[in-house]
Amino acid sequence: MYDNTKFTQSLAIDRFIYAVENNFFVEAHELLEDDWNMYKKTGEKNKALVLKGLINGATALALYFEKNRPSAYKKVWPVFNKYMPLLNEVSLENKNRFYYAKELLIKKNDLIIN
Repeated sequence: MYDNTKFTQSLAIDRFIYAVENNFFVEAHELLEDDWNMYKKTGEKNKALVLKGLINGATALALYFEKNRPSAYKKVWPVFNKYMPLLNEVSLENKNRFYYAKELLIKKNDLIIN
């Protein structure tokens, strides 16, 4: 489990953004899981897949930067790329924050020399 006392933002997406901005990639992965599960349970498949993409983006960065597992990173990052186009199709509150999270993950990924 992670220390959630550093995440005081009211929205899960803002907690996720804060985590990614501060390189807390493992924690970022956890911060969207409740919303992801809710969308899956309510049948909002594409919303769930968008969150799955963001979660996998953070997971890939955790594998690379925190776990020192570059080969695992290379397997997980494509999931982010696969689901991010759905962001254009779904209706989400604070959608601009999801776009920002996407761009932030891409920016962090650009630090990796493949």
